[in-house]
Order: sequence, then C-alpha cells, then structure tokens
Amino acid sequence: MKIAVAGTGYVGLSLAVLLSQNNEVTAVDVIPEKVEKLNNWESPIQDEYIEKYLAEAKQGSRKLNLTATLDGNAAYASAEFVIIAAPTNYDPSKNFFDTSAVEEVISSVLAVNDKAYMIIKSTIPVGYTKHVREMFKTDRILFSPEFLRESKALYDNLYPSRIIVGGETEVASKFAELLKTAALNDPEVIFMDVTEAEAVKLFANTYLALRVSYFNELDTYCEMKNLNTKDVRVE
Repeated sequence: MKIAVAGTGYVGLSLAVLLSQNNEVTAVDVIPEKVEKLNNWESPIQDEYIEKYLAEAKQGSRKLNLTATLDGNAAYASAEFVIIAAPTNYDPSKNFFDTSAVEEVISSVLAVNDKAYMIIKSTIPVGYTKHVREMFKTDRILFSPEFLRESKALYDNLYPSRIIVGGETEVASKFAELLKTAALNDPEVIFMDVTEAEAVKLFANTYLALRVSYFNELDTYCEMKNLNTKDVRVE
C-alpha cells in the first residue's frame, strides 16, 4: 500500500520505518534537515531500533521502502492511508491541546485526495475525532492510540502490547492488519468507537503520569529522611 506519514517524531518515524517493511511509505516533515537525514538513512531522533533499521537499510541488509519529503501535498495525493503524527503540545494559556498542526494536515489531504483515510496518532482530547469529522464534513478520519516510549518507539511498535483502532470496522480492520503484520509478536487487536479509543489513550497517559509523580514523591521523602531502599531487608 501507499502510506504517507505526517510528522517524523518518535510516533511518526517509528510507524514509517515499521510499515515501510511491507509498504511504500513517504514520511512528511517541514524541517529540511530531518528530511535530508532520512533520505540518507540517518535517524533525526535518538532511538536504538530506528537507527539500527535505517543503518541496515543503508548497507543493503534490510529492505525498507521509505522516502522523506517536504512536499506534503505530493505525498498525500497518492496515499491510501495518511497517518497523522503531528505535534499537539499542551497550551497552558488556553488549557487545551494545540491541534492546529493536525487540522492543517487534514485540510491538505482533503484538498488533494478524495479517497484516502486519515488515522490520527497524535495525542488529542477526548471527542476531538468526532469534532474534526463534523468540522471537515468527512467520515474518513479515524483515531488509533499509541503506547510508545521515547528512544524505544520502534521496539514498542515491533512488540506492541495491544493494537487499538477506533472507527469504521472495515477500514479499521485494514489498518490494524497493517500494524499486526509488521509486528514481531501476536498482539491483541481491539476495535472500538473513536471516542472510546481517545479515552483509552487519556487514561493510559494519566496512569503513567500518576506513577511517575508517586515515585518522584517517594524518592523525595526518602531523601529527606535519609533513607535508602537498598538498606531495606525483607524477612
């Protein structure tokens, strides 16, 4: 399949490398240096498996059908799927995610392609997918949450704990199959409503944030009390 990936951060680039094993993938970015690096099989981000796969592709020991471009319209025009991994940084002044980059990609895709389905992988608020469907008057927008770690993004895509896709069953199944085929394990595939999928992502992020906060507080308490967990003995 022809797939375009908008954004080459951890989410976008890991998916671009993952899917380029079996598909024709074009990675789109607005930063010339990142595009140049990718076209020279060099990773613009630090990720052990991404760097390894690109280096092997450069040497010819691994086949990846991957190119990078600054021309989003050209990439979107011939794509069957457009994966949107644009940044959605939280804006504290507005108390909301800045989703303008996602909407720019959607607008560009709709202007040049009347068949491609768009899968949002960016972090978005609950209810956003239905909102942009109404805004752009199209049902060709799905949401699929990602559960990746920085510097381990491709590894986590190769060995996913689960694959979740929210949206129309037939199209969602096709996209899920792309991810599952590229994985090296046999992950569970779960289909649900787009808003449910968004909620899953929110709850997963909240849980991880609480874990980090808890252990940070515990570490601070131990430091204040001059405690060392290495000294603890369980009888």
